[in-house]
Amino acid sequence: MQPRYSLKTDLRGIRQSPRGRSSPQPGPGASLGTSTEMLILNTSGWWGLVSETANNSSWKIFRGNLPTVHLQAQQRCEGCHSLFGEYYCGICHLFDRDKKQYHCAECGICRIGPKEDFFHCSKCNLCLSLSLRGKHKCIENVSRQDCPICLEDIHTSRVGAHVLPCGHLLHRTCYEDMLKEGYRCPLCMHSALDMTRYWRQLDDEVAQTPMPTEYQNMMVEILCNDCNARSTVQFHLLGMKCKNCESYNTAQDGRCRLPLEEQ
Repeated sequence: MQPRYSLKTDLRGIRQSPRGRSSPQPGPGASLGTSTEMLILNTSGWWGLVSETANNSSWKIFRGNLPTVHLQAQQRCEGCHSLFGEYYCGICHLFDRDKKQYHCAECGICRIGPKEDFFHCSKCNLCLSLSLRGKHKCIENVSRQDCPICLEDIHTSRVGAHVLPCGHLLHRTCYEDMLKEGYRCPLCMHSALDMTRYWRQLDDEVAQTPMPTEYQNMMVEILCNDCNARSTVQFHLLGMKCKNCESYNTAQDGRCRLPLEEQ
């Protein structure tokens, strides 16, 4: 059953009243020499009497006791056909300006479109840009999780969601803030963007930065956050490179140790 909203009836009309006395005479051609009053709807949504006299051009607003009618929730008024919103959803009962909105039945809410630029991923349970169709990693109901940075809801947020390569979601604004401090997903530590160019720069820096003698033959076990592979590599303060995917997004997974021939 649709909700019913209480709205003031549209009683627009002009009436003449000599010297301000009430004399209800509907008159669309009211003279400027007499006081005119008409009922209008102001910006706050309240009805009132507005009067103007020939000697005083200022407007005075008075609240009046007007009859109330009950209307079904809809885009236009049944009585005066006034438009309540450029966009109206008969399911969500949402009134708004035209922002190319559309209602997604799978999401259960209205989203800002245009609709033809988005598709609904049934596994992620979220509408995503067409550019991500077949190019993102799906995680079951990932949109129902809160943003790991601001801890606010993602599914119903007015801020767009950014899909990381690992499949986790962040608010687009939170993603931009995160890149100012780091490059890894706050949940799984996977690289949040393509770091290949930076890894090659780090290769040059490691080659040009020799370690002190006591650390030159030090080996360490590492775990790669990008491919989850384990490997044993030479310890270096600037970073330790994964042997499997050549990423420097690694973590030490054991104590430093010397090769057996030097122990």
